[in-house]
Amino acid sequence: MTDDPEITADRPDSPIQLAGTDHITLIGSNEEDTIEFYRDLLGMPLVLRQPNLDDPDSTHLFFDTGDGRILTFFVSDDRQSNEQPLRHQVGSVHHISFSVEPERFVETKEVLEEAGRGYNEFDRGIFHSLYTRDHNGLTIELATDKFDVPDDRRGEVLATAQRLRVEDGANFAEERHLEAALEELGVESEKYDLPDAPSGAGL
Repeated sequence: MTDDPEITADRPDSPIQLAGTDHITLIGSNEEDTIEFYRDLLGMPLVLRQPNLDDPDSTHLFFDTGDGRILTFFVSDDRQSNEQPLRHQVGSVHHISFSVEPERFVETKEVLEEAGRGYNEFDRGIFHSLYTRDHNGLTIELATDKFDVPDDRRGEVLATAQRLRVEDGANFAEERHLEAALEELGVESEKYDLPDAPSGAGL
């Protein structure tokens, strides 16, 4: 491709039109460790547990991530957890990001500390994030919004912030671009009070 792809919240003229994310399935280790991390630490209800229909020797766990979107794991009790960072390759999962309510962001950091879970905190310009790892070395991002953006306007706001970023000559979308996008689109939005953190922008 010689031209940059078009950035827009408008639906493409494609033969398939998706309705959203139904679920994401990961290969997990064992049931006990998986439930301990995702249910007992991150607070995801375990909503379904059954044999893996493609491999009855393993178990399929379904967790509600907080908004009805489902994260599932294939687990087996003969698999040991390994917290070493995962090696990345084409096609692998780099990280999974979950939403945290802004008013619970500081509390979330405290809980991670109490649980002995290390984390890095970054101000990502248009959102604020904590990065930790699960019991199998998968990077987990816990992200919170800087502004109260309605879900049905999120794509439109981000696409507008992208245009403003390019016009500004900035390397990445910054808070000022998001704020300007909200103003341009007439989206009323409250700014949340979040702690200061390093920018987390790569060199």
